[in-house]
Amino acid sequence: MSHVLVIDDDVVFAQTLQRAFGRHGWAADLAHDRSQALRMATVGQYTHFVLDLNLGSDSGLLLVEPLRKLCPEGPLVVLTGYASIATTVQAMKWGATNVLPKPARMDEILAALGLGAEPVKPADSPVEPSDDLVPMSVQRMEWEHIARVLAEHDGNVSATARALKMHRRTLQRKLAKKPVKR
Repeated sequence: MSHVLVIDDDVVFAQTLQRAFGRHGWAADLAHDRSQALRMATVGQYTHFVLDLNLGSDSGLLLVEPLRKLCPEGPLVVLTGYASIATTVQAMKWGATNVLPKPARMDEILAALGLGAEPVKPADSPVEPSDDLVPMSVQRMEWEHIARVLAEHDGNVSATARALKMHRRTLQRKLAKKPVKR
């Protein structure tokens, strides 16, 4: 049986992935930083890895080689909200199996991990509707990006506007609106 280690500093996103893997019949554990991931990978019997490129102030790329040494044959997929050709090339050089841009659909992640064929579910387990297959809207992605940059600048609207190369008033108008659900 496949056992997946999901490494992401966004606790909510990681838990969402864990539940999605569970709905597809795969066991998944969570790690939220580099040291926790290495500790778990060393003692655990993981066959697949899903790794966020941005682990807070750390780079997920620094985990690719150590994870590859611990599990040379296991598929390792890097998820990134900041996809670039250079990052993708570097991740693949260091041993990543695939690099997917966030938000990635669960079927894309499963295919990248080679887990496309679902195991047979027991008859008594209900099939839940899957929200993870619906991609986020552009408005929601924009809202989340703004919120992330705002958090990085400790709530300073002027600094956030400069970082986003946006007029401060435009940013304030966007922040005054409620976030789009999907």
